[in-house]
Amino acid sequence: MPGACAGARDVILRDGTTLRLRRPVAADAGAVVDLFRGLSDQSLHYRFHGHPAVGDRLVAPFLDPDGHDREALVGTLVENGTERVAALASWVRLRDPAVAEAAFVVEDALQGRGVGTRLLEQLAALAAAAGVEGFVAEVMAENLGMLRVFGDAGFDVSRTLEGGTIEVRFPIVPTDAYREKVDTRDHVGVVASLRPFFAPASVAVVGASAKPGSIGGKLFANIVDGGFTGRAYPVNRSGEAVAGAAAFRTFADLPERIDLAVVCVPADGVIAVAREALEHGVRALCVISAGFAEIGGEGSERQERLLALVRAHGARLVGPNCLGLAATGCRLNATFARECFPPGPIGFASQSGALGLALLEKADARGLGFSAFFSIGNKADVSSNDLLEYWQDDPDTGIVLLYLESFGNPRKFARVARRVARRKPLLAMKSGTSRAGARAASSHTAALAGSETAVNALFRQAGVIRATTLEELLDVAALYASGSAPRGRRVGVLTNAGGLGILCADACEVAGLELPQLAAATRATLAALLPPEASLANPVDMLGSATQETYAGVLPVLLADPGLDALVVLFVPAATVGAADVAATVATAAAANDTGKPLLAVVMSEEGIPPGLRDAAGVASFAYPESAAAALGRAADRADWLRRPAGSVPELGGLDIAAACSVVEAALARGGGWLDSHDLRTLLHAYGLPLVAERAAETVDEAVAAARDLGFPAVVKTAVPGVHKIDVGGVALGLATEEDVRAAAERIGPPLLVQPQLHGHAELLAGLVQDPVFGPLVAFGPGGSLAELVGEAAFRIAPLTDVDASELVLSGKAGRLVRGFRAIPPSDADALAELCLRLSRLGDDLPEVLELDLNPVFGLERGCVAVDARARIGQTVPVTRAKTW
Repeated sequence: MPGACAGARDVILRDGTTLRLRRPVAADAGAVVDLFRGLSDQSLHYRFHGHPAVGDRLVAPFLDPDGHDREALVGTLVENGTERVAALASWVRLRDPAVAEAAFVVEDALQGRGVGTRLLEQLAALAAAAGVEGFVAEVMAENLGMLRVFGDAGFDVSRTLEGGTIEVRFPIVPTDAYREKVDTRDHVGVVASLRPFFAPASVAVVGASAKPGSIGGKLFANIVDGGFTGRAYPVNRSGEAVAGAAAFRTFADLPERIDLAVVCVPADGVIAVAREALEHGVRALCVISAGFAEIGGEGSERQERLLALVRAHGARLVGPNCLGLAATGCRLNATFARECFPPGPIGFASQSGALGLALLEKADARGLGFSAFFSIGNKADVSSNDLLEYWQDDPDTGIVLLYLESFGNPRKFARVARRVARRKPLLAMKSGTSRAGARAASSHTAALAGSETAVNALFRQAGVIRATTLEELLDVAALYASGSAPRGRRVGVLTNAGGLGILCADACEVAGLELPQLAAATRATLAALLPPEASLANPVDMLGSATQETYAGVLPVLLADPGLDALVVLFVPAATVGAADVAATVATAAAANDTGKPLLAVVMSEEGIPPGLRDAAGVASFAYPESAAAALGRAADRADWLRRPAGSVPELGGLDIAAACSVVEAALARGGGWLDSHDLRTLLHAYGLPLVAERAAETVDEAVAAARDLGFPAVVKTAVPGVHKIDVGGVALGLATEEDVRAAAERIGPPLLVQPQLHGHAELLAGLVQDPVFGPLVAFGPGGSLAELVGEAAFRIAPLTDVDASELVLSGKAGRLVRGFRAIPPSDADALAELCLRLSRLGDDLPEVLELDLNPVFGLERGCVAVDARARIGQTVPVTRAKTW
């Protein structure tokens, strides 16, 4: 396969098949000639506006493009073990270097499947990286297919008709509208590609045998015992029957084309098995086998070859190094779980197979059912992002659970998760929370950041409910599985033990919930139902004498209280009534609950959660009141997020990106490092970031003259790049006279900066840091020399929306400062939000700006201004990912 690894990238088509794109090389000449010769007369005419002689001379300009003045991509497929070129796209830079002419051709059999649009997306990205700003194309008026490609891509297209040709022009800068179109295409394609995993009509298990301890045999038996509604076939070299089913030696021997192949053979045999399966039409592979990237070295190389093979055949891969998958819609249990778990609303993906299976067992004990379970293992191909795409519109999935150990494409996750979370609860547990091994940080912003900071920011922005323990993950899932969620934070608590009620009240406060006073009508009704000694406050303590009838009478009253959003009912064993009776009463109340308010129950007993509650509809059961309160708090957080406007990334004016790029390129040419004051000011001004007036001084006399011009009182600082100025004694404040300035300048020593003194304003910190996985993080918090000690900076992942920026500025302790605190007057919140948006844009545009501190930033009545800044430049190494959707 010539050039198969030369910058290869994969795209997914609307029918779910994948297409591998790469730059064509000289060895592809024959394959490109074959593409042109295989075109119909009409397709050839549309591409060249005539019928040229097809040969090496015609294809030569497309081969080995330089990536600057011309570029090309071929789309390749593998059939019968041979790669063929099925599509070609190219651009050539015109006299105006900002414009390139683009052209496309797709073999007739693939036309209408979205190939041209996917080629355009990738070609435009390469052109933009080369400095091209717009495309122009000459399209024959009757070539409606190509005109649709341009019109539907999402770019702002203009058309001019000249004779029988239409000139199409459009800028290729990605806009929100364009990204939305791309995401929609990704969604349609990914969902189609995953259907063979979720609803296969036929499954083959390769490596299934009747030998005791056989992994494949056990998995095949689980498929059979689970009552799979399709047809299951064991495949092994001996042809020996497995679990009562006739076996087959090869895919060629099977009676039908297989939808899903589950591979359970030693690692060194996986690629041969995969090749055979793919060549016989399999489009979905689940590789259980270990011995791939998780062992590094040879295993990583083996995984890359496996993925390339799968992609070349337009297929999808779950694993390798996983424990299988299950889908209850077709009763498929291709896992090592002891039993086929009950159907229910939860879709669950786990990067750890063993942990995933353990959680399934715990969930079964809680009465929770699942629509699907995927152990994604090394996630060489199918990832949690893909599964989110599928579950987004899946009617059988109402709740999504994720156990994550790493992120492959955090930005993609953020976009997809945000869409899913607005439709259904999305719960995640992310392991690896320790900061051990984090790199030493040089700036305030970097010191305050960390991998956990990035994860929390990502989940917050995307509306993901983050659980800190597996128990909490199941607790929140149980709440949502009960069928309702709180609209607010007002909680009622009902108990037969005062101490338990107090514990629950304390836990509610910790979870950010409120226990409001009950309505007067509610209290009056309760007074008629309960003894005089009972407490009618919230929590409502019915005392230990409460009976089953007491619970039955009080529950509907509290559920009907208009001032409550949820109700937690507590019970400890008492002489007057048993746990089973109270459980039955709570279940009856839940069945009659038409308020839409969640009902949570903590009924303590020796047996744990009583079966009558575990299996009841409309009630979520918990072992302890703290667990119930924590789950309710998480759900209330999501309710707040759902009420939050979605926001958008605003267009910013006053940018001079070319000037900023010049500063960065010059710094990189010097080996990177901290910018000096001149280059730093140029960078900040290029992005409209306000910096206090200042003068650089190389001598004491120059410092005195600068202070005289700027006015007193003055500030003198060291201008040595990158140092913490206060730590080295490099700052002198409140200099009222020329003599003060001279003395400070002599003490600090050149190079120097001189500024006018500002005071009486909120001191804040704003900055950005490039996370190696998540990209630019924007920080905002209390500023000054104690910023790291205070440690209250909040972070968001770029690109920030207007809503993100506003929340960043107005949340936490920084928000209290911005609104005005004691003698500090209120600051211009809009100006500070715009400052964060400009930092976000800078970090997105210039990943070489590794750290940038604005500390302190003074919040003014109108506007804001940074009085100190630092920025460090360094070369970033982009992570190359073969998958582009």
